Amino acid sequence: MTREDAIATQRTDRTRRRALVAGTVGNLVEWFDWSVYAFFAPYVADSFFAGEDRATRLLAAFAVFAVGFFFRPLGAAVLGSYADRHGRRAGMTLAIAIMAGASGLIAVLPTPATLGVAAPVLLTLARCAQGFSAGGEFGTSSAFLVENAPAGRRAWAGSWQQVSVGAGTLLASALAAAMFATLPENFLMAWGWRIAFGVGAVLGLLGLWLRVSVPDTEAFAQVRASGQVERRPLTAVLREHPRAALRVVGLVAAGTALVQFWFVSLPSIMTLHTGVPVAAAQLAAALGLALFTVLQPFSGALSDRIGRRPMLLFFALGSAATFVPLTGLIGTSAASVALAASLSAVFLAAYAGSLAAVMAEQFPPQVRTAGISLPYGVAVAVFGGLAPVLATAMVIAGTFWVFQAVVIALCLISAVVFWRMPDTRDATL
Repeated sequence: MTREDAIATQRTDRTRRRALVAGTVGNLVEWFDWSVYAFFAPYVADSFFAGEDRATRLLAAFAVFAVGFFFRPLGAAVLGSYADRHGRRAGMTLAIAIMAGASGLIAVLPTPATLGVAAPVLLTLARCAQGFSAGGEFGTSSAFLVENAPAGRRAWAGSWQQVSVGAGTLLASALAAAMFATLPENFLMAWGWRIAFGVGAVLGLLGLWLRVSVPDTEAFAQVRASGQVERRPLTAVLREHPRAALRVVGLVAAGTALVQFWFVSLPSIMTLHTGVPVAAAQLAAALGLALFTVLQPFSGALSDRIGRRPMLLFFALGSAATFVPLTGLIGTSAASVALAASLSAVFLAAYAGSLAAVMAEQFPPQVRTAGISLPYGVAVAVFGGLAPVLATAMVIAGTFWVFQAVVIALCLISAVVFWRMPDTRDATL
């Protein structure tokens, strides 16, 4: 290797490291902002919704949580297409600006005592904006990380997208657990819960700065240089790659429902179901989430070695076989919540470590972000958004077995998708 080649290689490696940091940290901030709502849902419920008992108010708060999910497909369509036309960096920058702005609004939003019915309406609109942002974020950051990956390490690089999702959610969970444990209940109820949303808005400015400072991917640069930028990326996906888009829905369905159940909504649900104090349940679920996050780069590296299909089948079949025993393991102690969530994390890490790479490998670069974003957003809206609502409603009704049956069915459907799909480990991007 000549000196010039060595310098070029070092420059490329440095650029890739900067891209990995920008994509990962920016995505972490996005998912911190998105997840804070779920962890503080009991306080949001009591601040913005009326009802005779806390369960009714909590159900209303989770309904707003679900509405935010249903704006993710719209954000996926708009921001995914925007990133295919204007670049991955442009799409990621716009997404994080919207997310941070919505968090700032929730942090200062007056309650119905001041604004009347406009207060819950504005809260819902802010969550819709966050859903719009999150819908575009996933596909854009996934394409950005995978396209910047060195040869043979696409799943490992793409796993950091999901690591940052887990880390952002974990950071929000840790903040919630610390606040629940140290701050008086009346302070949290009055306005203390707003601190978390304010932190999210400030962190958004950091993520925005990181994303503005990195170059776009070489794959998009080549598409632009060759004049092959797709004018209507979403239309091209639906017309030319419908099977790949449906495959992404199948890839995501079971995983997103399980992630939302085990690591986001479980503390609030278990407080209703078993009486575990919310602070203890929050910490227990956070332990499972931490294991899930730590395992993902190892899962991604293993996927690069043995292929995508074996890892995904391990997740789907393992989750189907263990969901009922693990939910049955949960009792009245925080330790039981932590153990169940941690065991589930092993299976979910196998799914998440391969996810960004396997989705990116379904589409050519001209439509990659739109191709990932829209079907992923639809799957998350339907299966992830409704999971907390369905689980909470079934707990209240005393028919939790219905939720268990739905989750097992989703896992088995995803297993069929994984078995029939081609293994794309060696596909050319």
